[in-house]
Amino acid sequence: MDALVADDVEKRYGGTAALDGVSLSVAEGEVFALVGPNGAGKTTFVRALTGTTRPDAGEVSVLGESPAAVDESRLGVLPQSFSPPARLTARELVDYYAGLYDDARGTDDVLASVGMADAADTWYENLSGGQQRRTCLGVALVNDPDVLFLDEPTTGIDPAGRRTVQEQVVDLAAGGATVLLTTHDMAEAERVADRVGFLADGELIAVGSPAALVREHGGERRLVVETDADADALGDADFAAESRDGELVAYGVDPADIGVVVRALDDAGVAYSELVWTQPDLEDVYLELTGDRYARRPGAVAPGGEVGTEPAAGTDRGAEAGTGGDR
Repeated sequence: MDALVADDVEKRYGGTAALDGVSLSVAEGEVFALVGPNGAGKTTFVRALTGTTRPDAGEVSVLGESPAAVDESRLGVLPQSFSPPARLTARELVDYYAGLYDDARGTDDVLASVGMADAADTWYENLSGGQQRRTCLGVALVNDPDVLFLDEPTTGIDPAGRRTVQEQVVDLAAGGATVLLTTHDMAEAERVADRVGFLADGELIAVGSPAALVREHGGERRLVVETDADADALGDADFAAESRDGELVAYGVDPADIGVVVRALDDAGVAYSELVWTQPDLEDVYLELTGDRYARRPGAVAPGGEVGTEPAAGTDRGAEAGTGGDR
């Protein structure tokens, strides 16, 4: 059964189409990541599904009902912006929202699940930005929702905290919950999502599993060489190449082929400052679909060192209110 359904949804603000005929279904127990540039319509789409925005056209359903009719105790919502009372502790906040439901999770269990057990008795205003965000996630989880909407859930959270949140998302889905999240973090989407949808200018331009999207849109493995030399420097090395902005990019290069490229550069007397080998991932898909230039990622080393490589991204699967009850 599909937990979330959007059928040709449109939403306009003045002359701007925030959503322009978006259709999508998300199955029960699925983690679906919605990605796209700022202003693409991601938050508007979440708000349409949660009932905090009424579409101008099209229909949406949640758990087989309209957003206005669905039992709010079955939903959890973490919006981009959520500002609870500053002089309540993390424990008091979770306790308060737990009191809105007949069968809420235990407060200590919720706080531990989002990595807030050690700071449970700290005022919200004295928590770090990442701790505040994790506390808000705890509020959204307190009713053990069947469907969870997370709008940029890991914004402002340190890497360890992000991993805690991501693991929680995967665990929730493993327990049968449906999760729809928006994110700008392609590694996060690749790590936790069963499927990813790319939204741009209000249109859903590509949907699929991370692996399928990378195969279709990610391009080839490549070796990026920081040098002013042009593509002819590779001589007889059998790789397509181009030069741009102080870089020479050789395409279709496997790790075992890196030495071939290095020898070709040495034979041509080409000086270079670093090499980066990379294989395509969701970041490349994002850049390809949005028309942005390929961005060089970390992993480079100077000549003479060991060439850095980037492993494939992890294949783990993976509004206006803090919870469904405030919708």
